[in-house]
Amino acid sequence: MMKHFIDINDLNKKEILEIIDLARLFKKAHKDQAIPKILEGKSLAMIFELPSSRTRVSFENAMALLGGHALYLKPGEIHVSPRESLEDTSKVLSLLSDGILMRAWHHESILTLVKYATVPVFNGLSDYNHPTQALADVMTIIENIDKPIEEIDLTFIGDRTNVCNSLLNISVKLGMSFKHISPKKYQLKEEVLNNTLKANPSYNKKVIISDNMKYIKNTDIIYTDLWWWIDQEVEREVRKDVFYDKYQINIEKLKKTKNPKIKFMHCLPANREMEVTSEVLDGPQSLAFLQTENRLFIEMALLSHYMYQQKKISSEEKIKKYREDICDKLKEMTGIV
Repeated sequence: MMKHFIDINDLNKKEILEIIDLARLFKKAHKDQAIPKILEGKSLAMIFELPSSRTRVSFENAMALLGGHALYLKPGEIHVSPRESLEDTSKVLSLLSDGILMRAWHHESILTLVKYATVPVFNGLSDYNHPTQALADVMTIIENIDKPIEEIDLTFIGDRTNVCNSLLNISVKLGMSFKHISPKKYQLKEEVLNNTLKANPSYNKKVIISDNMKYIKNTDIIYTDLWWWIDQEVEREVRKDVFYDKYQINIEKLKKTKNPKIKFMHCLPANREMEVTSEVLDGPQSLAFLQTENRLFIEMALLSHYMYQQKKISSEEKIKKYREDICDKLKEMTGIV
């Protein structure tokens, strides 16, 4: 049965950890320059409604390392418009490629792709969530914090971004403690929290949502994200006034955790000296750039897992037969022997 990668909530704990284990195996293979071409001859159509250097470069490299190739489709290069619906685009790309990645303004657009696609669809980001980032984050946590995953305490400080939503999802799935510290207006939506808890009835910890910085004490990780995104520039000054400087991550904030092993995480890009100081972002506590590196291996694991299921391996005899038939036809058409 064909599957799509859309939401962390679609996976169980075992599946999440299996994907991360596979990603770590690809990381070792990459270090030894011994990655098998599991997706040789396969193609991934990538629809980008909004730009991203990390998502584009990592997915293109992931497909190349696996033996396949990626096709970058930016706005203006694909007919998603009143002339051609997203439904038709999904059907067409399913016929012409082996997988579809979408980085969308609206989560509903990705769900529409899924409804009409006959190949695996991958969520590269939406206004609701960013599941590939969450998987890379947990992989980074496992590699850098010497604790069972169920004992990890993660504190997200700042706006309720798509990354915040996915970190809530994956923390609850894995049994981690999760806190969101933010001004009340920008805190996690009750609907998102309730849906996550409903999907994980066995979760036995309390998700803390507050504007009080006292909750950072003894946490293992402080995570933050941009205070405003590219579609929120008109709110820039308002948001800056609300978040700065109470919610900025600086060395003093890290010290207030009282954890000598505190780690800092950021999905990037970062607005330096706003949500985080350069001293923290570039400091020894920062895992931000390791998170970016691990995106590549998580994406390799996801592409392999979902697209390998669709892979049909042709026998050498069949390839030889078609090579002969095609060459004979070309000779007949061109008159060249």
